[in-house]
Amino acid sequence: MNIIDSIKASIFTPIHPAGIPFIAIFFILTVIIGWLWAPLYFAGIILTVWCIYFFRNPSRVTPVLSGSNKNNLIISPADGKVIEISKINPSEEIGLPEGNWTRVCVFMNVFDVHVNRSPMLGQITYKNYIPGSFFNASLDKASSENERLVLGMDTENGKKIAFVQIAGLVARRIICDVDIGSSLKAGEIFGLIRFGSRVDIYFPSDVAVMVLQGQKMIAGETIIGDFTKSSKPVKENLDEK
Repeated sequence: MNIIDSIKASIFTPIHPAGIPFIAIFFILTVIIGWLWAPLYFAGIILTVWCIYFFRNPSRVTPVLSGSNKNNLIISPADGKVIEISKINPSEEIGLPEGNWTRVCVFMNVFDVHVNRSPMLGQITYKNYIPGSFFNASLDKASSENERLVLGMDTENGKKIAFVQIAGLVARRIICDVDIGSSLKAGEIFGLIRFGSRVDIYFPSDVAVMVLQGQKMIAGETIIGDFTKSSKPVKENLDEK
């Protein structure tokens, strides 16, 4: 892709429908404040462009395995940075059987794409909304104290996973478009969080983790885990209960 194609791709990136009302509000406010005092036009235009950028929804190409290994990859549900990889005994609110699970936490800053995508092919069997606080989503306590929404999935390969949308310091709205009984494809959009937040994903501890702490994730594309490979030791954190 040359420079011109890259610019065109950025300009014509689709917008998530949840962002349209906000973009309209920012645009109207820009016109009003600009009419009151012309220099404010520039600030309003910058904020409107940022709002459009925030709600962008770029297309993604989701990797899949073939043959007997099909549907065994766990794909990142969010853009952002891996801030934690740990072994954990999840609390009851996560809806997973008691035991040792791997948790990978992906933090989204305000410049990341905030559209969330399904990690695997499967059916939603558990949904749990928990009211909470709005601490910085990069903090450890955000997983247990912030407002959050848990989705549990029975995957096509017969396993269980869970993923959690967590509100952040600025984010005050979790959008989830699926319910119990919904079927999702790997990489399919299921929701969005406004404006800066994180997504935690839980999967069996014997599944190989394919990412490193600090690594940049691309929702719907980056492979987080692989059921066909054995896990390696990671930091243990078994005191969540």
